[in-house]
Order: sequence, then structure tokens, then C-alpha cells
Amino acid sequence: MTTDALHRATRAELSGLPVHVAPLLLGAELRTVVAGSEVRLRLTEVEAYHGQGTGPEADPGSHARMGRTARNATMWGEAGHLYVYLSHGIHSCVNVVSGPEGQAGGILLRAGEVVAGADAAAVRRRAALPLTATTLRDLARGPGRFGQAAGLRHPLHDGIDAITGAEHEGARAELWLRDDPVEDVATGPRVGVAGIAGTAAFPWRFWIAGDPTVSPFRWGRGAQAESLHTGEVGGVPR
Repeated sequence: MTTDALHRATRAELSGLPVHVAPLLLGAELRTVVAGSEVRLRLTEVEAYHGQGTGPEADPGSHARMGRTARNATMWGEAGHLYVYLSHGIHSCVNVVSGPEGQAGGILLRAGEVVAGADAAAVRRRAALPLTATTLRDLARGPGRFGQAAGLRHPLHDGIDAITGAEHEGARAELWLRDDPVEDVATGPRVGVAGIAGTAAFPWRFWIAGDPTVSPFRWGRGAQAESLHTGEVGGVPR
């Protein structure tokens, strides 16, 4: 279990652009209580996404790239709420909303280490007990697994407030940030994002270098071809 000093996150700390806030979430903890069971997840990998009109450049990989919709409405609200969306019609994925209210921004929680409540996370993931070292590593490795381990579900928990920790549809969530940011931060293209948005033109994926819970990289549709076309190899500039 991590022993780094943590404090409850404030909205002010999440008020910057997602691409600037995202690295500060590394080493932080998302603590959830669902159906009476608590799980604490140390964040090891995140990705930033901007909405229409947010930041100096358009983000073609964002759910909010075309503006506000019923699906992405939480992204346009106040910082510190969690945008929980459904991926591929199956997986509930968790994002921390950041930026000023009225500007869409989200930080996808791609992977984490279970530092408390491993048995509860295993039940949510339908993993066999007792846990092996590999199973424990993989409990929240990837955004779908992370959402399962946290116990947060779309659409039930979309919009839950991780700053106040107020109960929302039988669940509570709290975000705790490190007092001192992680120093060994790696950055690169986002995982599985299509086209130019999934190349080094948007190095908006951040992870703790060398952490075993970080998910493997994979290209999104057309992203590798776009990367080669723009003179990049392996997702990074030549």
C-alpha cells in the first residue's frame, strides 16, 4: 500500500485544462464506497480530453468535440464530478471532470493499483479468490477494469461528486491527491483513439513510468497510418 501523503482534492486544484491537470492525478487515490464496500485505487495511468472550444487546439478524440450532448453533459459541469460513460456498450469508464464550469474537459482514469479493498474489487471483477500476484496487478489495469473495480456504473453513477463525497445512487466517491506530485511521469499518445487524435500530435496519456499496472499501448483505427504519414514511428516523433 502506498504511504505517500495525500489530501482531499479541491475544485480549485482541478480547475485547469485537463492536459495540465492530468499528470497531477498520478499517484492520487480514488476512494469509492458502493453497497457498503470500500475500494481505494491509486491512479497510475490517465488520459486528458478537451471539449469543443476548450484549450488552444481542437481535440478530435473527445466525446465533447462536437459540443454538448445528453451523453457528455457531465463534462461541461463543475470540476470534480465524475463523468461515467459506457464503452462498447459494456464497460463503464470513469473520468474526472476538470476545467472551468461551462468548458468541457475530462481525464480518463485508465489504470490503477488496488491499495485497499482488494477482495471487494475482486468480487466486482468476478476474479477468483485468493488473488494471485498477476490477478491483483490486473484488477484495475485498463479503463473498463478500473470502472468495475471502483464499482461505478453508467448511467447510475454518472455525475457523482468526488469532492464533497456526497452519496449518489447508493455510492460515494472521494478523490485524494498527493501532496507532492509524482516525478517519474511518462507521456505519449492516447490508447485506442482513432486517427490523428491517437498519435503523438496529442501526447495526452500520462503514466507512472515502470508501474506494472499501466495498460499496454495499442493503436486506434487509422492512428498508426496517420502517425507514419506525419513522420512518426511507434507513436513518437522520429
